[in-house]
Amino acid sequence: MSRTDPAAPMRAGSHDSWTRALSGWIEGLVPKGQWLPDRQPAYVASWIYVFGVACLASLVVVIASGLVLTFGGITWWHTNSFGHFVNSMHLWSVELFFATMVIHLWGKFFMAAWRGHRGMTWATGALAFFGSLGTAFTGYLIQTNFDAQWISTQAKDGLNAAGVGAYFNVMNVGQMVLWHVSFLPLVVGVIVGLHLLLVRRRGVVPPIGAESPVGVESPVAAEPSGASAPPETSGPGAAAAPPGAARPTAGVSAQEVGS
Repeated sequence: MSRTDPAAPMRAGSHDSWTRALSGWIEGLVPKGQWLPDRQPAYVASWIYVFGVACLASLVVVIASGLVLTFGGITWWHTNSFGHFVNSMHLWSVELFFATMVIHLWGKFFMAAWRGHRGMTWATGALAFFGSLGTAFTGYLIQTNFDAQWISTQAKDGLNAAGVGAYFNVMNVGQMVLWHVSFLPLVVGVIVGLHLLLVRRRGVVPPIGAESPVGVESPVAAEPSGASAPPETSGPGAAAAPPGAARPTAGVSAQEVGS
């Protein structure tokens, strides 16, 4: 016989299972309606807000084409026409990814995108850029052509001079494939996911001088506890109520309050 009655009502706020606790945690990450909003502020129509989405779309193509190349192997694209097409798509999507990312970063820098408690959003975007540099570098090293050979030998001299050549061997194709296919894309993906989560939580940064839309988290100045509300007037030019007079409550007339 069970110790608890299944028909007994559950106490409010109790997390009886990890799934309920996880769902509550997820719901607290982003305000309601901010995951996939159907409306955006008017300033989002500016072209400067397009490059973040273009960068994300390019990243999707990079990952998809990279997965196809992974199944075919690092030398597949040399001998197969379709592989050559996929490799070209992978290359040009990477070029577009970095072009849109640089414009996106500079645009947000001049907009002071760290305003309104968005410092972590800006930091994760910068980290995604530097992580993408490492991923692109290892991608050049596994092309299995003369470009990769020349890049690897020049990079090896630089890494040896820095004292890290024994730990990061750019002449080892297998090690570079591991970095490029498994580790670095995972790191970049986690950072980009966190960046998107913060963007949904805080909202897109408004232009300097514009106000944040209603419903987006923003710092709110606390009102002094002893401050009194300004006197209400019945119309233009009306005098303020004398001290000690009863003030009407919102939605209730003065006569109803006194009755």
